[in-house]
Amino acid sequence: MASKKGIIITIIILAVITASSFLFWLIPQEDKVSLTISDYENYLDGVKEIHSILDQTISKEFQNLKNEEISPEEYIQIADITSTQITSQISEFVTSKPPNQWQNSYINYMDALRNFNSYVIETKVYANLIKDGNIEKLEEIEGKIQVYKSESERLIVLSDSSRPK
Repeated sequence: MASKKGIIITIIILAVITASSFLFWLIPQEDKVSLTISDYENYLDGVKEIHSILDQTISKEFQNLKNEEISPEEYIQIADITSTQITSQISEFVTSKPPNQWQNSYINYMDALRNFNSYVIETKVYANLIKDGNIEKLEEIEGKIQVYKSESERLIVLSDSSRPK
């Protein structure tokens, strides 16, 4: 089993990231909400870094679930926090309103995040199947997991290639 300390630290890290993203929503806004960005490249790089951390964390914890080092319940908690963080990042993308030259890159990365969120949701389905003892469907779900993960990675490459020069 994974150490309780490691699981707690992982949950705390994900909670801090989530809380900092929601800070944007807690600050009073005018009638029309929009995220003002002046450096679109650095903003996208920052989102990519958060995505990378979330990807590494969820991949490690999913492997821990498969190795029976954490329980399905523990994994589901981690996946819920991760999914909330991804949803927050997608919401920020929607309100960022990039200029025309950045739109394709932003749209592709937003789609990558949506596929990554679907990947996380499917891993939760996998955990629930383990929890319920319904292991005959695990292989089918694992196929869906891989499809979403691959599509997310493909869209990241597409986003990078559509950045303005």
